[in-house]
Amino acid sequence: MKEIMAFLRMNKINDTKSALARAGYPSFTVSKAVGRGKKPLATEAINVIVENEGEVPANAIGVHLSEGTRLVPRRSFSLIVDDEQVELAVKTIIEVNQTGQPGDGKIFVMPVTSGYNIRTGQYQEKEMQQLGED
Repeated sequence: MKEIMAFLRMNKINDTKSALARAGYPSFTVSKAVGRGKKPLATEAINVIVENEGEVPANAIGVHLSEGTRLVPRRSFSLIVDDEQVELAVKTIIEVNQTGQPGDGKIFVMPVTSGYNIRTGQYQEKEMQQLGED
């Protein structure tokens, strides 16, 4: 079993949920997340402005220069699938979320070693992808 974790744009959530359900993955968890990517911070420009004005201006230029320090709202999707289902699930997420622009998101695939049903306390092997239904 594998866990697929994807950090996605907020405006793609409903499309992603629908696409995953159509592809046979109706069980998943979605959480609020904030973060930032690799976009570099314009530190030299910020330093010059701060030296001249005392602070970063509260206008469009200030926002542009400081956007590297802001955390961007995202959604975190998590789903558990059989090893042979990983490729289709990842492909489905990419097809819905790929715009070709920076910030489309990231997908991570991790091994799942065990799972238990909280209601029954029983170990679940093949039923793990339905854990979200309990």
